[in-house]
Amino acid sequence: MTTIPLTRAVPVLPGFGTKRSMHLVERNYLGYRRTWMVLLSGAFEPVFYLLSIGVGLGKLIPGVTLPSGQAVSYVDFVAPALLATAAMNGAIYDSTFNIFFKLKYGKVYDSVLATPLSVPDVALGEISWALLRGALYAGAFLAVLTGFGAAKSWWTVLALPAALLIGFAFAGAGMAATTYMRSWQDFEWVTLGMMPMFLFSTTFFPLSVYPRVLQIVVECTPLFQGIEIVRGLTLGTVGWPLLARAGYLALMGLAGMLITSRRLGRLLLK
Repeated sequence: MTTIPLTRAVPVLPGFGTKRSMHLVERNYLGYRRTWMVLLSGAFEPVFYLLSIGVGLGKLIPGVTLPSGQAVSYVDFVAPALLATAAMNGAIYDSTFNIFFKLKYGKVYDSVLATPLSVPDVALGEISWALLRGALYAGAFLAVLTGFGAAKSWWTVLALPAALLIGFAFAGAGMAATTYMRSWQDFEWVTLGMMPMFLFSTTFFPLSVYPRVLQIVVECTPLFQGIEIVRGLTLGTVGWPLLARAGYLALMGLAGMLITSRRLGRLLLK
């Protein structure tokens, strides 16, 4: 009798997965049912920043003038940036530290690949979950932002989809980078990349305060693209440049998914 061996040596074409990947999203959801406070704790960080810096320091800063010439209060300037940062943090934390543990120590994906799920399904499922976590943080902060009166335009309703796009970009890039990590010490590079972006990507100060050389560097960062999109939507300064910035983030997320799929195939199917 001829039998078909259950082996993982079957080549898997790089791709973006199938609807089976949603089973991995469901697995993550069930895993967080008993630790939901850990999941929600990240939503408070941007709120604390808004209260301490946006509101506290905002009493000392009369306002900020945007490149368009529009003058806004400091709270209105900082709040959209913190919303974009919340989406980034939620996506990055889930697509880096958690993925590394599952890949190197929990051996979760070895078990997953014994099911009909493929490597691209793993990539799509985990990135989707990281995106949802980023959306959770962004959605919670959007409610706070609206309560503070920082939503100056009806375009603000698109801020949550914009946050999803930001989460998608950073989840794809974060998981792709994680596939190259060899130990926990390597994650210092993640912190080294996130902290300067958070501080310099016009989160707290307009781009005009920096020297031109630093301005060029900031303008190339993905968080700056996300902040500009969300800030433009909440303040009603919408234009074609926002579509270009959205395209930047979409390409970043798609490239991350493709790299993740290829790298996981090499790591798990060897």
